[in-house]
Amino acid sequence: MLFLSQDDVRGLLDVDRLVDALADAHAELTRGEVSMPPRVAALVAQHEALLGVMPAYLPSAGLACKLVTLFPHNTDRETHQAVICIFDPDTGSPLALMDGTHITATRTAAGSALATRLLARDDARVLAVIGTGVQARTHAHAIPRVRDIGEIRVAGRDPDRVRAFAEAIGGTAASSYEEAIRGADIVAATTHAVEPVVRREWLSPGAHVNSVGLNPAGREVDERTVAEATLVVESRASALALPPAGAPELVGIDPSHVHADLGELVTGAKPGRRSRDEVTLYKSVGVAIQDAAAAALVLDAARKRSVGREVELEEAT
Repeated sequence: MLFLSQDDVRGLLDVDRLVDALADAHAELTRGEVSMPPRVAALVAQHEALLGVMPAYLPSAGLACKLVTLFPHNTDRETHQAVICIFDPDTGSPLALMDGTHITATRTAAGSALATRLLARDDARVLAVIGTGVQARTHAHAIPRVRDIGEIRVAGRDPDRVRAFAEAIGGTAASSYEEAIRGADIVAATTHAVEPVVRREWLSPGAHVNSVGLNPAGREVDERTVAEATLVVESRASALALPPAGAPELVGIDPSHVHADLGELVTGAKPGRRSRDEVTLYKSVGVAIQDAAAAALVLDAARKRSVGREVELEEAT
Protein backbone atom coordinates (compact mmCIF):
# COMPACT_ATOMS: atom_id res chain seq x y z
CA MET A 1 0.00 0.00 0.00
CA LEU A 2 1.28 3.46 -0.90
CA PHE A 3 1.54 6.03 1.90
CA LEU A 4 1.40 9.71 0.93
CA SER A 5 2.10 12.50 3.41
CA GLN A 6 0.53 15.95 3.40
CA ASP A 7 3.62 17.36 1.69
CA ASP A 8 3.32 14.63 -0.96
CA VAL A 9 -0.36 15.40 -1.52
CA ARG A 10 0.24 19.15 -1.67
CA GLY A 11 2.81 18.68 -4.41
CA LEU A 12 0.69 16.26 -6.43
CA LEU A 13 -2.81 17.78 -6.44
CA ASP A 14 -3.44 20.12 -9.40
CA VAL A 15 -6.37 22.50 -8.81
CA ASP A 16 -7.25 23.02 -12.48
CA ARG A 17 -7.39 19.28 -13.14
CA LEU A 18 -9.39 18.86 -9.94
CA VAL A 19 -12.13 21.29 -11.03
CA ASP A 20 -12.60 19.28 -14.22
CA ALA A 21 -12.49 15.98 -12.31
CA LEU A 22 -15.21 17.23 -9.97
CA ALA A 23 -17.36 18.14 -12.97
CA ASP A 24 -17.02 14.56 -14.22
CA ALA A 25 -17.73 13.12 -10.76
CA HIS A 26 -20.90 15.19 -10.30
CA ALA A 27 -22.10 14.24 -13.77
CA GLU A 28 -21.69 10.57 -12.80
CA LEU A 29 -23.66 11.23 -9.61
CA THR A 30 -26.50 12.83 -11.56
CA ARG A 31 -26.57 9.89 -13.99
CA GLY A 32 -27.00 7.47 -11.09
CA GLU A 33 -23.64 5.75 -11.57
CA VAL A 34 -22.33 6.50 -8.07
CA SER A 35 -22.74 4.90 -4.66
CA MET A 36 -22.46 7.60 -1.99
CA PRO A 37 -24.36 7.34 1.29
CA PRO A 38 -24.79 10.56 3.31
CA ARG A 39 -22.03 11.25 5.81
CA VAL A 40 -22.38 9.71 9.25
CA ALA A 41 -20.61 11.13 12.28
CA ALA A 42 -19.72 10.47 15.88
CA LEU A 43 -20.18 13.63 17.94
CA VAL A 44 -17.74 14.91 20.56
CA ALA A 45 -20.14 17.14 22.45
CA GLN A 46 -17.67 18.74 24.87
CA HIS A 47 -15.77 20.23 21.92
CA GLU A 48 -18.78 20.76 19.61
CA ALA A 49 -16.82 18.47 17.30
CA LEU A 50 -17.32 15.37 15.17
CA LEU A 51 -15.65 12.48 13.40
CA GLY A 52 -17.24 11.88 9.99
CA VAL A 53 -17.10 8.82 7.75
CA MET A 54 -17.45 9.43 3.99
CA PRO A 55 -17.28 6.43 1.61
CA ALA A 56 -17.92 6.55 -2.13
CA TYR A 57 -17.62 4.53 -5.30
CA LEU A 58 -17.63 6.15 -8.73
CA PRO A 59 -16.43 4.71 -12.04
CA SER A 60 -14.01 7.55 -12.86
CA ALA A 61 -12.23 7.51 -9.51
CA GLY A 62 -12.77 4.12 -7.90
CA LEU A 63 -13.49 3.18 -4.31
CA ALA A 64 -12.42 5.40 -1.41
CA CYS A 65 -13.30 6.40 2.12
CA LYS A 66 -12.41 9.51 4.10
CA LEU A 67 -12.27 9.83 7.87
CA VAL A 68 -12.51 13.51 8.79
CA THR A 69 -12.66 15.39 12.06
CA LEU A 70 -14.16 18.84 12.55
CA PHE A 71 -13.01 20.55 15.75
CA PRO A 72 -14.18 24.14 15.17
CA HIS A 73 -12.47 25.56 18.26
CA ASN A 74 -8.94 24.47 17.27
CA THR A 75 -6.48 27.35 17.31
CA ASP A 76 -3.11 25.57 17.18
CA ARG A 77 -4.01 23.33 14.22
CA GLU A 78 -6.56 23.09 11.43
CA THR A 79 -10.22 22.68 12.30
CA HIS A 80 -10.61 19.93 9.65
CA GLN A 81 -8.18 16.99 9.69
CA ALA A 82 -8.53 13.85 7.62
CA VAL A 83 -7.10 10.72 6.06
CA ILE A 84 -8.29 9.01 2.88
CA CYS A 85 -7.91 5.35 1.96
CA ILE A 86 -8.28 4.14 -1.63
CA PHE A 87 -9.27 0.53 -2.28
CA ASP A 88 -9.02 -1.65 -5.37
CA PRO A 89 -12.59 -1.68 -6.78
CA ASP A 90 -12.07 -5.22 -8.15
CA THR A 91 -10.66 -6.91 -5.05
CA GLY A 92 -11.28 -4.54 -2.14
CA SER A 93 -7.59 -4.46 -1.26
CA PRO A 94 -6.23 -1.19 0.18
CA LEU A 95 -4.12 0.59 -2.44
CA ALA A 96 -3.15 3.86 -0.77
CA LEU A 97 -3.45 5.82 2.45
CA MET A 98 -2.98 9.55 2.15
CA ASP A 99 -3.40 12.81 3.99
CA GLY A 100 -6.92 14.08 3.54
CA THR A 101 -6.55 17.45 5.25
CA HIS A 102 -5.09 19.20 2.20
CA ILE A 103 -7.49 17.34 -0.07
CA THR A 104 -10.49 18.46 2.01
CA ALA A 105 -9.44 22.10 1.84
CA THR A 106 -8.59 21.98 -1.85
CA ARG A 107 -11.54 19.97 -3.15
CA THR A 108 -13.97 22.20 -1.24
CA ALA A 109 -12.58 25.29 -2.94
CA ALA A 110 -12.48 23.47 -6.28
CA GLY A 111 -16.16 22.63 -5.84
CA SER A 112 -16.88 26.31 -5.29
CA ALA A 113 -14.78 27.14 -8.36
CA LEU A 114 -16.88 24.69 -10.39
CA ALA A 115 -20.10 26.25 -9.07
CA THR A 116 -18.71 29.70 -9.84
CA ARG A 117 -17.84 28.62 -13.37
CA LEU A 118 -21.41 27.37 -13.83
CA LEU A 119 -23.32 30.16 -12.05
CA ALA A 120 -21.40 33.44 -11.73
CA ARG A 121 -21.75 36.14 -14.37
CA ASP A 122 -19.05 36.02 -17.01
CA ASP A 123 -18.00 39.58 -16.17
CA ALA A 124 -17.68 38.96 -12.42
CA ARG A 125 -14.62 40.83 -11.16
CA VAL A 126 -15.04 41.53 -7.41
CA LEU A 127 -14.65 38.65 -4.94
CA ALA A 128 -15.54 38.93 -1.23
CA VAL A 129 -13.91 36.29 0.97
CA ILE A 130 -15.61 35.92 4.33
CA GLY A 131 -13.26 34.29 6.82
CA THR A 132 -9.49 34.11 7.23
CA GLY A 133 -8.82 30.41 7.74
CA VAL A 134 -7.74 27.53 5.51
CA GLN A 135 -10.87 27.58 3.36
CA ALA A 136 -10.57 31.32 2.87
CA ARG A 137 -7.06 30.82 1.52
CA THR A 138 -7.99 27.99 -0.82
CA HIS A 139 -11.02 29.89 -2.14
CA ALA A 140 -8.94 33.01 -2.76
CA HIS A 141 -6.64 30.79 -4.82
CA ALA A 142 -9.26 28.71 -6.67
CA ILE A 143 -11.99 31.16 -7.69
CA PRO A 144 -9.72 33.49 -9.71
CA ARG A 145 -8.91 30.44 -11.85
CA VAL A 146 -12.45 30.49 -13.30
CA ARG A 147 -13.18 34.24 -13.39
CA ASP A 148 -11.00 37.26 -14.11
CA ILE A 149 -10.98 38.63 -10.57
CA GLY A 150 -9.64 42.16 -10.27
CA GLU A 151 -10.40 42.84 -6.60
CA ILE A 152 -10.53 40.62 -3.52
CA ARG A 153 -12.09 41.93 -0.31
CA VAL A 154 -11.58 40.13 3.00
CA ALA A 155 -13.72 40.26 6.14
CA GLY A 156 -13.57 38.30 9.39
CA ARG A 157 -13.89 38.45 13.16
CA ASP A 158 -10.28 39.41 13.94
CA PRO A 159 -9.14 42.68 12.33
CA ASP A 160 -5.46 41.75 12.67
CA ARG A 161 -5.98 38.44 10.89
CA VAL A 162 -8.09 40.15 8.23
CA ARG A 163 -5.33 42.65 7.51
CA ALA A 164 -2.61 39.99 7.44
CA PHE A 165 -4.61 37.69 5.17
CA ALA A 166 -5.61 40.50 2.80
CA GLU A 167 -1.98 41.56 2.52
CA ALA A 168 -0.86 37.97 1.87
CA ILE A 169 -3.26 37.53 -1.08
CA GLY A 170 -3.06 41.06 -2.47
CA GLY A 171 -6.56 41.88 -1.31
CA THR A 172 -8.24 44.66 0.63
CA ALA A 173 -9.24 44.43 4.30
CA ALA A 174 -12.89 45.32 4.90
CA SER A 175 -14.09 46.65 8.24
CA SER A 176 -17.24 44.49 8.25
CA TYR A 177 -18.95 41.63 6.45
CA GLU A 178 -21.39 44.11 4.97
CA GLU A 179 -18.61 46.30 3.58
CA ALA A 180 -16.97 43.30 1.91
CA ILE A 181 -20.17 41.95 0.40
CA ARG A 182 -21.91 45.09 -0.88
CA GLY A 183 -21.07 45.47 -4.56
CA ALA A 184 -19.24 42.13 -4.78
CA ASP A 185 -19.94 39.89 -7.77
CA ILE A 186 -18.91 36.69 -6.00
CA VAL A 187 -18.99 35.89 -2.28
CA ALA A 188 -17.08 33.00 -0.68
CA ALA A 189 -18.36 32.35 2.85
CA THR A 190 -15.93 30.08 4.68
CA THR A 191 -16.75 30.37 8.38
CA HIS A 192 -17.95 28.44 11.41
CA ALA A 193 -20.31 31.31 12.20
CA VAL A 194 -23.32 30.78 14.44
CA GLU A 195 -25.05 33.94 13.19
CA PRO A 196 -25.30 34.80 9.47
CA VAL A 197 -22.33 36.56 7.89
CA VAL A 198 -24.13 36.76 4.52
CA ARG A 199 -27.39 38.68 4.42
CA ARG A 200 -29.70 39.18 1.45
CA GLU A 201 -29.89 42.96 1.79
CA TRP A 202 -26.10 43.17 1.28
CA LEU A 203 -26.10 41.19 -1.97
CA SER A 204 -26.11 43.06 -5.27
CA PRO A 205 -28.31 41.97 -8.19
CA GLY A 206 -26.54 39.19 -10.06
CA ALA A 207 -24.27 38.18 -7.17
CA HIS A 208 -23.18 34.57 -6.77
CA VAL A 209 -22.59 33.15 -3.27
CA ASN A 210 -20.53 30.08 -2.37
CA SER A 211 -21.17 28.95 1.20
CA VAL A 212 -18.96 26.15 2.52
CA GLY A 213 -19.02 26.90 6.25
CA LEU A 214 -20.51 24.38 8.64
CA ASN A 215 -21.59 24.85 12.22
CA PRO A 216 -24.31 22.43 13.35
CA ALA A 217 -25.35 25.04 15.94
CA GLY A 218 -25.81 27.91 13.50
CA ARG A 219 -25.85 29.23 9.96
CA GLU A 220 -23.59 31.55 7.98
CA VAL A 221 -26.23 32.49 5.35
CA ASP A 222 -29.50 34.11 6.38
CA GLU A 223 -32.94 32.66 5.69
CA ARG A 224 -33.88 35.36 3.21
CA THR A 225 -30.90 34.57 0.96
CA VAL A 226 -31.76 30.87 1.01
CA ALA A 227 -35.40 31.68 0.23
CA GLU A 228 -34.78 34.17 -2.58
CA ALA A 229 -31.63 32.91 -4.30
CA THR A 230 -31.45 30.22 -6.95
CA LEU A 231 -30.20 27.33 -4.80
CA VAL A 232 -27.69 24.74 -6.04
CA VAL A 233 -26.19 21.90 -3.97
CA GLU A 234 -23.77 19.03 -4.50
CA SER A 235 -26.40 16.40 -3.77
CA ARG A 236 -29.95 16.84 -2.53
CA ALA A 237 -29.72 13.70 -0.39
CA SER A 238 -26.64 15.04 1.39
CA ALA A 239 -27.49 18.74 1.58
CA LEU A 240 -31.03 18.25 2.85
CA ALA A 241 -30.16 15.60 5.41
CA LEU A 242 -30.16 16.64 9.05
CA PRO A 243 -26.82 17.97 10.34
CA PRO A 244 -24.05 16.89 10.61
CA ALA A 245 -24.58 15.35 7.17
CA GLY A 246 -26.64 18.23 5.81
CA ALA A 247 -26.58 22.01 5.93
CA PRO A 248 -28.11 23.81 8.94
CA GLU A 249 -29.27 26.55 6.53
CA LEU A 250 -31.37 24.02 4.63
CA VAL A 251 -33.13 22.24 7.49
CA GLY A 252 -36.85 22.15 6.66
CA ILE A 253 -36.38 23.36 3.09
CA ASP A 254 -38.77 21.81 0.58
CA PRO A 255 -36.68 19.73 -1.86
CA SER A 256 -38.47 21.47 -4.72
CA HIS A 257 -36.78 24.72 -3.67
CA VAL A 258 -33.43 23.31 -4.80
CA HIS A 259 -32.97 24.42 -8.39
CA ALA A 260 -30.31 21.86 -9.24
CA ASP A 261 -27.37 19.85 -8.08
CA LEU A 262 -23.98 20.49 -9.66
CA GLY A 263 -24.21 17.45 -11.91
CA GLU A 264 -27.47 18.68 -13.43
CA LEU A 265 -25.73 21.92 -14.38
CA VAL A 266 -22.69 20.09 -15.76
CA THR A 267 -24.79 17.75 -17.91
CA GLY A 268 -27.19 20.48 -19.03
CA ALA A 269 -30.17 18.78 -17.42
CA LYS A 270 -30.89 22.07 -15.64
CA PRO A 271 -29.91 25.60 -16.69
CA GLY A 272 -27.36 27.62 -14.75
CA ARG A 273 -27.74 31.38 -14.51
CA ARG A 274 -30.96 32.45 -16.21
CA SER A 275 -30.72 36.24 -15.94
CA ARG A 276 -28.13 38.90 -15.28
CA ASP A 277 -29.74 40.06 -12.02
CA GLU A 278 -30.43 36.59 -10.61
CA VAL A 279 -28.81 35.91 -7.22
CA THR A 280 -27.40 32.39 -7.02
CA LEU A 281 -26.34 30.36 -3.99
CA TYR A 282 -24.17 27.25 -3.94
CA LYS A 283 -24.48 25.65 -0.50
CA SER A 284 -21.80 23.02 0.00
CA VAL A 285 -21.70 20.40 2.74
CA GLY A 286 -18.79 18.41 1.30
CA VAL A 287 -19.48 15.06 -0.36
CA ALA A 288 -17.40 11.91 -0.65
CA ILE A 289 -17.23 11.79 -4.45
CA GLN A 290 -15.19 14.99 -4.36
CA ASP A 291 -12.69 13.37 -1.99
CA ALA A 292 -12.55 10.23 -4.13
CA ALA A 293 -11.98 12.24 -7.32
CA ALA A 294 -9.20 14.26 -5.69
CA ALA A 295 -7.56 11.19 -4.16
CA ALA A 296 -7.59 9.42 -7.53
CA LEU A 297 -5.76 12.35 -9.13
CA VAL A 298 -3.19 12.29 -6.33
CA LEU A 299 -2.64 8.54 -6.61
CA ASP A 300 -2.27 8.72 -10.39
CA ALA A 301 0.28 11.53 -10.13
CA ALA A 302 2.17 9.72 -7.35
CA ARG A 303 2.53 6.59 -9.47
CA LYS A 304 3.72 8.56 -12.49
CA ARG A 305 6.29 10.49 -10.43
CA SER A 306 7.29 7.63 -8.09
CA VAL A 307 6.27 9.64 -5.01
CA GLY A 308 5.35 8.10 -1.65
CA ARG A 309 6.39 5.19 0.52
CA GLU A 310 5.23 1.61 0.15
CA VAL A 311 4.07 -0.05 3.38
CA GLU A 312 2.94 -3.63 3.95
CA LEU A 313 -0.21 -4.34 5.94
CA GLU A 314 0.16 -8.12 5.61
CA GLU A 315 3.26 -10.14 6.43
CA ALA A 316 4.68 -12.13 3.54
CA THR A 317 3.99 -15.86 3.77
